[in-house]
Order: sequence, then C-alpha cells, then structure tokens
Amino acid sequence: MDKKNFEDALKRLETIVDDLEQGDVPIEDTIKMFQEGVEIARFCKEKLKSAENEIQKIVKNSDGDFQLTILPE
Repeated sequence: MDKKNFEDALKRLETIVDDLEQGDVPIEDTIKMFQEGVEIARFCKEKLKSAENEIQKIVKNSDGDFQLTILPE
C-alpha cells in the first residue's frame, strides 16, 4: 500500500480489520492482510509520534502566552 498520509492509512487499516472480522477471507489472504495491517499500524504510530513531538514544541511561557520552542532532535 502506498501510505500517503495518516488518514488514508487509517482508513485502509479499518477496512482490513472489518474484512478480517467478517471471517470469510481465505487463510492465505488473511495472512497477507494481517501483514499489511501491521505495516500500516507501524506507519500510523510513527506519524502519531511525529505529531506528538511537534505538539511538545509548543510550551507555555511565564506570561501565559504560547510560544514555539524548537527541541533538539
């Protein structure tokens, strides 16, 4: 799967889960779908971690305003 963005990847993962929950997928296809799902889950986890890191760059200063702080990578 060409994972272009988080939303598309999540939709594909939801489709895989729905198909596997139906229980009528041949075992060979089940294994392939499960493997794809694991790869997509890893991709989504990385995207979420990246977003979390970006959000953590925003900190409250002493005036109560928000400022952008660049954290070392």
